Amino acid sequence: LVALLIFARALSFSPLFTKPSSLFSLTGMTETKTSAVTSSIKLHASSTSSDELIPREILFGNPEKTSPTLSPDGKHLAFLAPSEEGILNVFVRDTYDASTSRQITNDTSRGIRSVSWAQDSQTIVYMQDFEGDENFHLWAIDILQGDADAVARDLTPGENVKVSSVMTNKRFPDEIMLGTNQRDPAKFDMYRCNYKTGELTLDTENPGDVVGWGSEDESFEIREAVVRNQGDSSNTIRVRDSKDSEWRDLVTFPYGEEGNLVEFCNDGFKTCYMLSTVGRETKALIKVDLKTGETLEEISSNDNCDCRGVMLDEDTKKIRMVSYNYARTERIFFDKELEEHYEALKAEGPAGSEVGISSRTRDEKLWVVVYSCSDGPSEYRLYDTETKKTSPLFVTKPELLKYKLAPMEDVRISARDGLELVGYLTRADSEKKTPLILLVHGGPWARDFWGFSAQAQWFANRGYATLQVNFRGSTGYGKSHLHKGDGEWGVGSMQHDLSDAVQWAIDQGITDSDKICIYGGSYGGYACLAGLAFTPDLYCCGVDIVGPSNVKTLLDSIPAYWGPLRNQMLLKIGDVDKDEEFNKKISPLFHVDNIKAPLLIGQGANDPRVKQAEADQIAMSMQKKGIPVEYVLYPDEGHGFARPDNRIDFNGRVELFLKEHLGGRAEPFEKPEGSTAQFPLIENEAIV
Repeated sequence: LVALLIFARALSFSPLFTKPSSLFSLTGMTETKTSAVTSSIKLHASSTSSDELIPREILFGNPEKTSPTLSPDGKHLAFLAPSEEGILNVFVRDTYDASTSRQITNDTSRGIRSVSWAQDSQTIVYMQDFEGDENFHLWAIDILQGDADAVARDLTPGENVKVSSVMTNKRFPDEIMLGTNQRDPAKFDMYRCNYKTGELTLDTENPGDVVGWGSEDESFEIREAVVRNQGDSSNTIRVRDSKDSEWRDLVTFPYGEEGNLVEFCNDGFKTCYMLSTVGRETKALIKVDLKTGETLEEISSNDNCDCRGVMLDEDTKKIRMVSYNYARTERIFFDKELEEHYEALKAEGPAGSEVGISSRTRDEKLWVVVYSCSDGPSEYRLYDTETKKTSPLFVTKPELLKYKLAPMEDVRISARDGLELVGYLTRADSEKKTPLILLVHGGPWARDFWGFSAQAQWFANRGYATLQVNFRGSTGYGKSHLHKGDGEWGVGSMQHDLSDAVQWAIDQGITDSDKICIYGGSYGGYACLAGLAFTPDLYCCGVDIVGPSNVKTLLDSIPAYWGPLRNQMLLKIGDVDKDEEFNKKISPLFHVDNIKAPLLIGQGANDPRVKQAEADQIAMSMQKKGIPVEYVLYPDEGHGFARPDNRIDFNGRVELFLKEHLGGRAEPFEKPEGSTAQFPLIENEAIV
């Protein structure tokens, strides 16, 4: 399920889907981070980044190419790249001939951010919303049409319609299964779509309590429903033996337990694989009897972190690999041949890098792999599983290879109650103290990972260390770590963990106590506001991007399709519906008088999660009280900034703000031609 307030590092929203095998979903087996390519530029001994200012255009502009994906038959490669107008679009080429690359879509606004193939190997499908409203539609386009004739078809038309749970199946090459809320804005029914004709047929109607769906592979029938109990916020997995059979409850996860169905086994619908915390602290991979719900076998687990990814054989459904991530990616192999491929890939790749599979052909003879580390751009290669050799595809941002980039360290921080927190530190200088930016992740039911961060590299190059911490309430570390964050927003232990991380950095000699900025988007934006309001002496400035200022008004304005999630949000946040004083206690809006440090706010006018009013009300309150605040609004953005001109514009303003309050370096700022920035607090915008 989509967690409330997920905030992508690139400040743009990417849709998440409910089932690991869904068309656009990323599993633990698909790591798309960075390659370990270093620069030969000579630097001062203790500097971690280039002496030259790395242009914001390079850090935050479009990649030259990204997201390569193979057609199922292996003949073509699709990827995203900028059009002549600088908008990300879908391109297609013959797999082994880059000279055949051609643009097949013509998005002229926000750019396309995900792409996949239908099973016929000639149809591209992708998601797109309107100016950040997150009402994503599914589009299809035939690559065999001539460029002039190629027209994308909206498979899910309708105003305010949103698509989810998109699935394909190689046994049914002409069909896609997808969920939409076209019948009822609050409910997602499942439809069978003939993507060649555009015909949509209702397959499974949502009775009202289903928040996720899953299919059985052989039949391509909807056989799984994830049900949310509005009374106690438990989750129940329902299954049925066939499309015409009655649904039955299989397993219930009470609130406080975590789990989900991974896949049905290939044994005549007798067993399935699940992840579950029941009877243990972290999510384990287990096999479950589909008749009784009984656990038959614990296949894999880790006492320190949840099982994150499961790779199966597509036909036999045998387990091939399981992955974990406490601080870095760890893999357990159940398939010797797959392990040998990974060993060959590691030997082929740059030293110290991680490797992941990005795409595979149906026969698995050809893979796209990505080499990743924290201090370089993503490097994609083709991998021939028969020769066990790689050949280059492209580097996403080759201009970054001219610069030395800072490595990210994984660190351990002890909170005031002894809880161990995993964090990630990117230093600007390996020997001297520098100002620090505490970069808080969104969610909050998400987490930070080791890998390339354009923001951390930007900060390091300008002279600031960056600290990211997986505070309690973050996912991936078991049910206790997750639920220790319940009721702890703002003035509780979630915020204390951030304060303790800052103190750790001071104690480690990384920074001084008077040069610390708190910076974040979505929940991270809320944490910024809370940090300035509830610990006003800890930070010298803050940057809030699409962060809520009043928790009650935040929940009152969520989209209709989040209705089934509201009760669980109240359990995790606290009952701001019934307890007005509690809401005032944790909402920064009611503590503006405490704020001392200057604040910069960025907001998308079309944000469906954190409405513009959340930014308006705290910005105007601070202005009335004479507290330093700057507020930038983008009328064509949503929950973050997808358009490069807007992203670069806002970051240019951030850079000047940080230079003023932290004292680092700054590239000269000139408003990008395509920026739509507005300034609600300034009557005469022409003077900006």
